[in-house]
Amino acid sequence: MPKVKTNSGAKKRFTLTGTGKIKRRHAYHSHILTKKTTKLTRGLRMPKYVDKTNEATVRKMMPYGG
Repeated sequence: MPKVKTNSGAKKRFTLTGTGKIKRRHAYHSHILTKKTTKLTRGLRMPKYVDKTNEATVRKMMPYGG
């Protein structure tokens, strides 16, 4: 059986936690931050977890845990 390739884009964007959840970064935090409120930009710093509806897709892209 051949090895399954890991999606290189997913490898850079997602990390697997010890409990098996998939951690991701927030969108809208790379540029044009001057017009966004301090409260919003502070909230965008916090990591989030991939929603359960998208979890299977991300796991398929990272068959070996990234």
